[in-house]
Amino acid sequence: MSATIVAAAAPPKVSLTTGRLPRWAPWALLGFALFVAVVLFALLNSSGDVAQFNIAGALVVTMLLYLVGIAVISSIAETRRHATDRVMTGLVATAFLIALLPLISLLFTVVANGIQRFDAEFFSFSMRNVAGEGGGAVHAIWGTLLITLGATVISVPIGLMTSIYLVEYGRGRIAKAITFLVDVMTGIPSIVAGLFIYSVFALLVGPGTRMGIMGSLALSVLMIPVVVRGSEELLRIVPNELREASYALGVPKWLTIVKVVLPTAIAGITTSVMLAISRVIGETAPLLLTVGIVPNMNLNMFDGQMATLPVFAYMQAKYPGIPPEAYIDRAWGAALALILIVMVLNLAARLIAKIFAPKMTGR
Repeated sequence: MSATIVAAAAPPKVSLTTGRLPRWAPWALLGFALFVAVVLFALLNSSGDVAQFNIAGALVVTMLLYLVGIAVISSIAETRRHATDRVMTGLVATAFLIALLPLISLLFTVVANGIQRFDAEFFSFSMRNVAGEGGGAVHAIWGTLLITLGATVISVPIGLMTSIYLVEYGRGRIAKAITFLVDVMTGIPSIVAGLFIYSVFALLVGPGTRMGIMGSLALSVLMIPVVVRGSEELLRIVPNELREASYALGVPKWLTIVKVVLPTAIAGITTSVMLAISRVIGETAPLLLTVGIVPNMNLNMFDGQMATLPVFAYMQAKYPGIPPEAYIDRAWGAALALILIVMVLNLAARLIAKIFAPKMTGR
C-alpha cells in the first residue's frame, strides 16, 4: 500500500515521449550548433590564424542552426504552441546576441592580437633607444594611470558638488542654467576639449607647451558632465523620507547630505564615476594635443611630455617602422592593456561601493 502511494506521488519522468522536452535538450542543441559553427568557420579560415577567426559569423550561424533545430525538434516532441514559444525565446536571445556582437568581436580580436606581446618585457621596458622589435609600454601605462588619476581628482569633487547643489539646493534660473550647460558639455567633441586646454596654456605659458597636467584638465572637461548627470539622477532617487527623518532628529542639512544621502547613493555614484573614467581613458585626440608622446618614462605631470596608452597605440599603428609587425603587435598589446586597466578599475569600484554602502540589517 505504501509503495503504491509513493509511486503515485512521485513526479512523472520527463522524456521525449511525454510531450515535453527535457531541460537539458535546448542547451545540448545550442552546444551542438555552436560546435558545428566553430568547426565550419575554422575550416573556412584558410590562414590558420586565430585572430582571423570570424567569431561574429560563427555566433550568427550558431543561433540560426539553433532556431531551426529547436523548431523542428519541439514540433515533433511537443505541441505547436511549445515550438512557437521556444522559437520566440530564441529570437529574443538572438536579438540580445546581435546587440553584443560588436563587443564580443572587439574583445576577441584585441585579445587574439594583443596576447602576443603580453610578456615581461612589455610591462618592464619603455621604447627608449628601441628601434624595431622589442621594447615595451611601461612608460605609457604609468602615464595613462597618472593622467587619468589627475582627471578623476579634478572631476569627481566638482561633478559631485554640482549634482548635490542641483538636487538639494538648486532652484530657479541658476539651476536651469547649470543643467543646460552640463547638457551642452556632454556633447562637446573630445578634440575641442584638447584645443581649449592647449589654447589656455599657450596663452599662459607659451605656444607648444605640453604637460601631463594639461591632459588631466582636458579629460576632466569631458568627465565632469558625465559625473554630474549620473550623480544627479542617483541622488534624486534617494527617498525623501530618509532626509525628513534626519531633519526630525535635528541634524543639519549639510550633515544629512554627508551622513545619509551620499552613503545611500554611494554604489551608484561610484558606478557613474567609473563610467566617466571609462569614457575618457581611451581618448587619443585631446592627449595628442596636450600631452604628446615620448619614448621614455616621465612621471612628472608638470614638466615635459608624457606617454599614454591611447597615443602610444595610435603612433605605433600609424607610423610603423621596420619590421612593421613589431609595431603593430605593440599597438595591439597597448589596446589590450587599456581594456584590462578599465576592467580592473571597474572591479575595484564595485568592491569599494560594496564596502562603503550602508548595510541593511533587520530586527
